[in-house]
Amino acid sequence: MVAVALTRDEHTAADLRRLAAACRDAAAARRMLALALVLEGSPRAVAAETCGMDRQTLRDWVHRYNAEGLAGLSNRYEGLGRKPLLTPEQTAAVAELVRTGPDLATHGVVRWRRADLAAVIEQRFGVRPDVRTVGKLLRRLGFRRLSVRPRHPGHDAAAQEAHKKTSPTSLPQRSRSTPAASRSNSGGKTKPASASKGP
Repeated sequence: MVAVALTRDEHTAADLRRLAAACRDAAAARRMLALALVLEGSPRAVAAETCGMDRQTLRDWVHRYNAEGLAGLSNRYEGLGRKPLLTPEQTAAVAELVRTGPDLATHGVVRWRRADLAAVIEQRFGVRPDVRTVGKLLRRLGFRRLSVRPRHPGHDAAAQEAHKKTSPTSLPQRSRSTPAASRSNSGGKTKPASASKGP
């Protein structure tokens, strides 16, 4: 059997591994990893066995990938279920967007909210998910909802350090010679009466 060459070059092996990590379709992700192994120089038989398929099956997926790109690596279920909201490439782009964080000048925010991401997804990919769908996507990609104090865009670390150096390191201590507050005699023992005083 003659091995089919991978003719597409828009994705490197590292790209395919990254896309596989972000892909919600486990079968397609496994095929991406098999192609990544082939691009890295692994023998076809080893790449196929490592990813749970035989060599002929891997050959078929190489044909599909050459013809259709990443979309060709997904199973075709005509008429069954709903079409995924985003392609694997789009999902990977969203994951990278979350990792790098928003740009204030471009996005107008200093940290992502689900509503902001929904707007960016609509602008880039032409589909508008609701905030719950964005939340599910983030959980699937391994992101947790953490509320971090945003850093002001005008934050100047050098100015902060300079301020720390000029601030007093500690408060002045109280002098030990200062008398302590007198204790109240209330409820204490009474003084014995003086003997010189008469009745």
